[in-house]
Amino acid sequence: MEELKARVLKEGRDLGNGILKVDGFINHQIDPLLMRRAGEELARRFAYAGATKILTAEISGIAPALAAGFALGVPVVFARKRKPITMMEPVYVESAPSHTKGLEVLLMASPEFLRAEDRVLIVDDFLATGHTIAALVRLVQKAGAELVGIGVLIEKQFEGGRKVLAHLNVPIEALVTIV
Repeated sequence: MEELKARVLKEGRDLGNGILKVDGFINHQIDPLLMRRAGEELARRFAYAGATKILTAEISGIAPALAAGFALGVPVVFARKRKPITMMEPVYVESAPSHTKGLEVLLMASPEFLRAEDRVLIVDDFLATGHTIAALVRLVQKAGAELVGIGVLIEKQFEGGRKVLAHLNVPIEALVTIV
């Protein structure tokens, strides 16, 4: 997606250690028009997949997932990092190391919203090492749902995440790839 690529090139900052700062338009301050177009592009690329639900990780994945959800007309579930009192047991829980936070994070989803009959498209802001998306995949598997694809705004190819996820045999789409 050329518009997103141009913004990454113009406004993104390499902070070293594989961290790309794009918080001026993706994950702190969000450009809603850019996000809408990114969601539409992800929806176009996965229109054939028959997704019935989109799954993402809180917080930075919510905006692109919601934009894709609007475009596809399907509900969006975000895996929470902290269990609210409204989330009843049992809960699907997985962990993943967070590159930007420098620690292990938990991802939780309720069986109330992630079910065996769901066809799940995972959408996130980044594909880097693949650990966060792999944890989301494990949540899908725990629910007995079917994974139909993975879509991200930005893939940091040099971190090898696509290789980590290759065994899943589902389409992986990135709107921008950094080699």
